[in-house]
Amino acid sequence: MSTLITNIGELITNAAGPGVTRNEAERDGAVLFDAAIVLDDGVVAWVGAAAAAPAADEVVDAAGRAVLPGFVDSHAHLVFAGERGGEFAARMAGLAYSAGGIRSTVTATRAASDARLEGNLRGLAAEMLAQGITTLECKSGYGLTVADEARSVAIAAQVTPEVTYLGAHVVAPEFQSDPGGYLDLVRGPMLAACAPFAKWVDVFCEDGAFGADEARAVLAAGRSAGLQPRVHANQLGYGPGVQVAVEAGAASADHCTFLSGSDIDALASSPTVATLLPGVEFSTRQPYPDARTLLDAGVTVAIATDCNPGSCFTSSMPFCIALAVREMHMTTREAVWAATAGGARALRRYDVGQLGVGARADVIMLSAPSHSYLAYRPGVPQIAAVWQSGRLVPRP
Repeated sequence: MSTLITNIGELITNAAGPGVTRNEAERDGAVLFDAAIVLDDGVVAWVGAAAAAPAADEVVDAAGRAVLPGFVDSHAHLVFAGERGGEFAARMAGLAYSAGGIRSTVTATRAASDARLEGNLRGLAAEMLAQGITTLECKSGYGLTVADEARSVAIAAQVTPEVTYLGAHVVAPEFQSDPGGYLDLVRGPMLAACAPFAKWVDVFCEDGAFGADEARAVLAAGRSAGLQPRVHANQLGYGPGVQVAVEAGAASADHCTFLSGSDIDALASSPTVATLLPGVEFSTRQPYPDARTLLDAGVTVAIATDCNPGSCFTSSMPFCIALAVREMHMTTREAVWAATAGGARALRRYDVGQLGVGARADVIMLSAPSHSYLAYRPGVPQIAAVWQSGRLVPRP
């Protein structure tokens, strides 16, 4: 059944039209006013002026509200058990964040049943969908044994095709005195068990986690197993993560909180996306990434939630957009592009994150006349309706 959404006050398509250059489309998002869109058979069938809209089986009157592509969340850790609210409270009282806190989630995740892990994952995915996230990536990394990492990616694969093997999150507790042995496990039996369920391989390249040579070894092994690389890079301080990501041809370098000039140059001269996670800085009180400098240098930027129980327990992309605008000096259009088309680029996807003809019919209608309300009214629910693959998502 075809659906016509008409009387759209502002339609963000992220699709370049006549007279719109590629850079303008990437930076600001192609915009139509007094517009309409037709969804048919799971894809966008027509886009244009409301006055010229073709007939459809069903008509939805947007009544002047804004319509956007569904958000694409390219960085999330949703397979876990337990919670770390006490750690957050201590951090707000002055305790510094470190990579080591991950181990408390590892203990809880190992002890949880498959049903509990799947239930928590599906609950968070539904929470995200209600807030407009129609495509999500999901990492493992809280099991750190062959069996627990394998079940993590298998459970994630039931919810999304964008599954990332992150055995190299931190060194497993039982290998603290033998990090080389754990690296061999990550590159060997653990990778073999996880690769059939994953699309991506990731590594936390950071002090307290894995160094540059270790990260290169993990990514090379993953690539040999058919997985594509991405990297947790430069979150806690200056380091080699971004350079490792670019050298490896990674789809994204994620966090990018502490960047040198050479890091920015490397990103600008490569297809590697800088995925920024402003919710992490909000939750850890670290400095925010310098999105303005990245954008002005020509780097492709994505925004993601990094939903996880430790450093950022939010599933709200609108919240992350508001932070990006307020704290990272992005324009409202840049932030929306980064949360839609930017996230798609970080997943090397072109069928989502945009509403050109032929794109997957993932659509958000706001309860507001403009995309700017996502930052203009922070903390206020703005998602009036969501269509995923052309189907209206029931409201919770």
